[in-house]
This record gives sequence, structure tokens and C-alpha cells, in this order.
Amino acid sequence: MDRDKWDEEVDHPLQSWEWGEFRKQRQPVSQMNGMLVMWTKIKFTPWYFGYVPMGKVPSERDLEILREESIRMKGIGIRFEPNAEVNAKSEVLQKLPRGKALFKPKTFIWDLAKSEEELLKNMHPKGRYNIKVALKHEVKISEDNSSEAFEEYLNLMFSGTTKRQKIYSHERSYHKLLWSSLKGNIAHLFTAKYQGKIIAASIIFKFKDKIYYAYGASALEHKEVMAPTLMLWKIALWGKDQGCKLFDLWGAEEGKGFSRFKEHFGADLVEMAGTYDFPINPLLYKLFRIAEEARWKMLRIMK
Repeated sequence: MDRDKWDEEVDHPLQSWEWGEFRKQRQPVSQMNGMLVMWTKIKFTPWYFGYVPMGKVPSERDLEILREESIRMKGIGIRFEPNAEVNAKSEVLQKLPRGKALFKPKTFIWDLAKSEEELLKNMHPKGRYNIKVALKHEVKISEDNSSEAFEEYLNLMFSGTTKRQKIYSHERSYHKLLWSSLKGNIAHLFTAKYQGKIIAASIIFKFKDKIYYAYGASALEHKEVMAPTLMLWKIALWGKDQGCKLFDLWGAEEGKGFSRFKEHFGADLVEMAGTYDFPINPLLYKLFRIAEEARWKMLRIMK
């Protein structure tokens, strides 16, 4: 299947042809029946585990095709996180065991079809106030896909955001490869400048009629000028100008700072269908899950 036809059939950037080409530079990827499957090799073994991020809800026929591909790939199982809301659960999913969530189980969806006035009106008062504060401080927002801006984004990501929020982040090489593969096509970089210096930056994915808040980073200093709030607002307006109907703020988790930030924009909180595993080799799959849980517990202890 060619690139254009593939992208017509999928509805999320993580299932796009471009994303598949990016991931192929890091791991094996299968394109099967309208689904990208990313295969991760299990250390110290000849086995792989598959992952379908934000794909369609699989059918019984899809599972049959994927079972055959898994056997060919020495796969012990495949994890699905469908791009569907919780009420879209299918009988196929209900038969599968729940898996360890990689995406947040909820997200905020912002309806960009509303007028600018309606969007502002629906915001939390704190959000509107923070926009005014940023404008008062003359924070400047722009799309800047230059290599210099991207380097500043990386510096903010690894010296500010990941340290402050204590989040797990891909390494620099991952971000660099992602950017070189997707920039100017799916991926767009926005920056917020204060007194001539970039103090916040966001990578936004645009796919079909939606935009996605993929990555955001901000400096430890100058938090009082509220640059991230103005930046997300300006990105929403940019999306409207691009003809986009929805803005997926990409993840929500109760009690987390990044969720409280997103709440200010008046977007709808949506629960996703969840995470499901399709075991291919039942015994090896059970051992994999035990090892997976042990690894995440160790990461939480070390955080």
C-alpha cells in the first residue's frame, strides 16, 4: 500500500505512514491491515513484543492476521491502545486481558470548531487571566522549525521539564530522530520568547483535521509570565486557521501538574478505551508481564 492510501485509512499520527518510517529507524515495524505494529526486542532473548499505539479497534480478522505476523516475528504478544473512547469497547477487546498502560487512560479534547470568543468564554478564569498576564509581559509566540529553536527545546526538556515533573522521557537521540523525520510535515515546533529568550517550547503534531499536543517543555525560571498558557492558546488559534476541528491535549492524570494546566482551557475530559494485550505465547507472555511490573516498580523507586 502506498503512503497516501495508508494515511487515508488511519486516523492518528502514531499510525501514519510517516510515523512508521520514523520508527523503522529504531525497531522492526509491521504494516498489517491498517495497523502499524512496533516490535520491541525483549532483552537477552530472541523474542519480541508488539505494540499498536492509537490504532483502530481490532476485529477478529485483525487478530488472526496479527497472530500470523507475530509467529513470523517471534512475537510473544501484542499490546493495543485503540484511538477510541471507552464506550467504543468491542467484544473483541473484552475478551483480551488488560495490559500496562503506556498512554494516559484519559485525555482532553478541545473543540476548535467553536468561535474564538466561545473558546475564551469556556476557559477557566485562571486560563484567561494567565493569557492576559503573558500578553502584559509581551511574551512572543511563533512557529519556529529551525535547528536552533529545536536545540533550545531539547535544553528546556532535559534541564527544566523532566527534572521539575520527574517524568520518564525519551533520550535526546529519540527526539532528534523524531524531529528530523517529521518536522514540517506532521511535527511543528512552537516557541515562547520572553525578553528575547526562548523560555517554553512545544512540538505539535498535525494530522488530517486534528492537532495534538505531543511534547512541551519550559524553563525553571520566569514562570510568573505564564508563557505556556499563551503558547497553547496561540497554537489552538493556529490550528483553527489550519482548518483543524479538534485539539487533543494528549493525556490527563488526576492530581498531576500537567493535567491541572490543561484543565484551564475548557476542553472536554475523555476516557479512552484502555490498554489490552493479545497473548501469542501464553507462558512467555506471563513471564513478560511479571518482568514488566518489576521494571516499573524499580523505576518508581529510583524516580
